[in-house]
Amino acid sequence: MAHRFLSPELWRFTRRNVPRGVALGLFAGFVIPFGQIFLALVLAFTVRANVPIASATTLVTNPLTFPFWLWAANRVGHKVLTIIPDGGNVLLPQDGLMTLGGLFEAAGATVFGFFLFAALFPPIGYLLTKWIWRAAMGRRRKKRLKRGAIAREAAAAPSQATPS
Repeated sequence: MAHRFLSPELWRFTRRNVPRGVALGLFAGFVIPFGQIFLALVLAFTVRANVPIASATTLVTNPLTFPFWLWAANRVGHKVLTIIPDGGNVLLPQDGLMTLGGLFEAAGATVFGFFLFAALFPPIGYLLTKWIWRAAMGRRRKKRLKRGAIAREAAAAPSQATPS
């Protein structure tokens, strides 16, 4: 087990394993409310994703942002399940949270919303990370080519001036 845990490709930042780590971290962050980092680590080991990125990305649902995600998952769940036809309130207007029926409906819609987030955000994060990585590498390559062209011009300039 130690040889798999200490494998260098799990800890290196490459163009293939960083987007995998982002996708796995987002999935683990939204699919379960507790123990997300452990789930992300197990998944990262199985698909050879970047372990630090996978564990850090799970913090998208940290204790400070969790109330927002809870509210957003509830709203999305209600919209998709069409529990509220008018879409005005988060909970059913006649039930409220204190009744058992209202609690189960709100929890069901919220769980469904989190599963939707777990299905939608990882591919978006994967593609966005790949795009950002490609743009950064293209910018870095362009700078390197420009420095090379300047260096070639500087090397050719003194040799052109001496033949007089």
